[in-house]
Amino acid sequence: MEPTLPQRLHLISHDLDRGRSDPVSTSYRGHLLRAAALAELVTGGWIRDDDGRAARAADAPPPRDAFLAEVWGGLSRDSPEPWANAVPDRTWRAEGTVRDQLVENGTVTVERGRVLGLLPIRKTVPVRPGDVRLLRERTREALLSAGGPASAPAEDVALAAIAVDGDIGTVFTPKERHRHRAAVKELHERFGAEFPGMRNAILAAVVNRRAGNS
Repeated sequence: MEPTLPQRLHLISHDLDRGRSDPVSTSYRGHLLRAAALAELVTGGWIRDDDGRAARAADAPPPRDAFLAEVWGGLSRDSPEPWANAVPDRTWRAEGTVRDQLVENGTVTVERGRVLGLLPIRKTVPVRPGDVRLLRERTREALLSAGGPASAPAEDVALAAIAVDGDIGTVFTPKERHRHRAAVKELHERFGAEFPGMRNAILAAVVNRRAGNS
């Protein structure tokens, strides 16, 4: 079964060579996972942009995926909600929820241990690293392929844009983002056209978390 966009984002945030998750985006990964969920809800027709706000589509049934349904269900039924309110992971549960989904469907395992014999840690290990590499390459192609962002599927554009704005170094290194500035600009333009209001909400969530806010 094709993983959801949040599941894909979780997987491609894993550094297969070092056996760890991307360290830069750790503190706000939940925000990025919710942004990926919102992007899938848009492409699936569950929500739409209404003058810079997220509006639930009338009479749309809940998504089958539990995390998508949770994000969708958190939006007001009665009035559109600012994207800036929809992206932040205010309960700090998003990463654990998506990780548990991946464990349940056999995509990853979780190893538990302790640092210096004291601090408990959980290490996520992809069961099929080759599949993760393919997902990562698919996301990278949305920015780096000959056709560029203009020819990429909307969901791949969304993940690539979230990876760029979230500084996920396992997908694009800082040097790559600098080297391909023109393509990054094109990516942001396509993302803005497909998902109005989302980019500013993602950037605000990332900045707030880096500043120590929720």
